[in-house]
Amino acid sequence: MTKQQIRSKIKLRLKIQKEADRDRKSKIIKDKLLRTQIFRKAKTVMFYMAFGGEVETQDMIKAAIQLGKIVTVPVCRKNRVTLRPCILDEFTQLQRGPYGVCEPLTQRFVSPHSLDIVIVPGLAFDKKGNRLGRGKGCYDRFLKRLPKKIPTIGLAFDFQILPKIPAKTHDRNVDRVIFA
Repeated sequence: MTKQQIRSKIKLRLKIQKEADRDRKSKIIKDKLLRTQIFRKAKTVMFYMAFGGEVETQDMIKAAIQLGKIVTVPVCRKNRVTLRPCILDEFTQLQRGPYGVCEPLTQRFVSPHSLDIVIVPGLAFDKKGNRLGRGKGCYDRFLKRLPKKIPTIGLAFDFQILPKIPAKTHDRNVDRVIFA
């Protein structure tokens, strides 16, 4: 299958997945993530703001804040099609960004080099960590600039794990995928 065929198929599966299943699996994924040594040691974590049926991150973000971690989420500028980590706390108001994803209204950016772990969305992943995003290349460009020592973890539902993802040289994979 081509990347576009995979995107269409997975977007449909995300759309038709029952909300109860999404919530149940997201909680399992949250519990798995919070138990990892990498997450427990991390002081500054970058999450994504879930949309379009993705693995829900809201409870993970709340848990990370309660654990005293500095939480950041990406802010994307449409004209630059690039991501910048921005601090999110319990008082941060959100607004819709250029692609419909919620972003902090007040933007307090941090350097990508200060991150201890990056939680990455994806429409599909394979066992090697290859990742298929939504096709804009925002995360590929961001991950390319990220120091190699900063671990990256993809979150996915079981049907988003495929035997093989077609990857090009500019595509960036993740170090690990947590799924349920």
